[in-house]
Amino acid sequence: MLIKHAAGTWRNMSVTNRKIVLLVVFIMASVKLHFLPVLIFLGVFVNIHGHLSPKFYSKTCPQALRIVEEGIIEAIKNETRVGASLLRVHFHDCFVDGCDGSILLDNSATIQSEKQAVPNNNSARGFEVVDHIKAKLEKACPGVVSCADILAIIARDAVVHYGGPTWEVRLGRRDSLTASRATANKTIPAPFFNLNNLTSNFAAQGLSFKDMVVLSGAHTVGFARCTNFRSHIYNDTNIDTTFAKSLQQTCTKSGNDNVLQPLDLQTRFTFDNKYYQNLLVHKGLLHSDQQLFNGNKADKLVQKYAADQCKFFKAFAKSMVRMGNINPLTGTEGEIRLNCRKPN
Repeated sequence: MLIKHAAGTWRNMSVTNRKIVLLVVFIMASVKLHFLPVLIFLGVFVNIHGHLSPKFYSKTCPQALRIVEEGIIEAIKNETRVGASLLRVHFHDCFVDGCDGSILLDNSATIQSEKQAVPNNNSARGFEVVDHIKAKLEKACPGVVSCADILAIIARDAVVHYGGPTWEVRLGRRDSLTASRATANKTIPAPFFNLNNLTSNFAAQGLSFKDMVVLSGAHTVGFARCTNFRSHIYNDTNIDTTFAKSLQQTCTKSGNDNVLQPLDLQTRFTFDNKYYQNLLVHKGLLHSDQQLFNGNKADKLVQKYAADQCKFFKAFAKSMVRMGNINPLTGTEGEIRLNCRKPN
């Protein structure tokens, strides 16, 4: 059990903390300390410096979860789509150097914002909602709740509001001091990816093949732009012909790049397993969606989740926790931004 715990805590560590641990382990080994004290040190170190916890704000800002929940519910009531948009923002944040709120930073003299990266440009949205929630948190608990944590909580609460599963959001992330548009252009999965691309892309983030299939199920809510599914509806053969022709009426071969279509044609604002059911009849909107049911090893998982929504919900909750643990900044790393759009 101790070895298993050490392995788990290592996966959840930031890069800086991993370097510190390796240095201490080397010192311990050099003075011939045994393996057991090393494991004990690893567990203690993470608890102090790199551990995310659902109760992180229980004493410093006990009203934080309520403030975020009320904020995102109000926002969804004003515009139903925005919850799905912010779920996507959290995803795109975590895939660029970890879940550190870097996607929220605006352009400045020293920062090239990730908002203008190819996967986000003219599509990542909902930032005003984050601003509104952050302002309320700063009024209640100044300088306490990070922007990265706000995104993680919003993602969970939006899924729940749409009828999906809940999970305990581990908290304690800190905010990055900069952004990386170049990394965003490389590491965020693209709508034209095939299964091998998707698999390697998620693996690079420490996520499994199953995580990839499960997290793709977030496409049960939200929309995509014509420019992201045009090639699929005109060039691919693994798409229902009638479905493709109906989409071609508004998404023409040229122009109309920003025309929107729901990622789930059946229940666009309900978090359910209809996304997988659509794939079974070759009605996935994106090329990358339909790759999950295309005569390959993902087929069985798609069939399982299409048949059993409870299994999908349980798996989705677990995968969201794992994704939320990608390389968080903790301890003294980064900062707690006062304004999510710029470093302090």
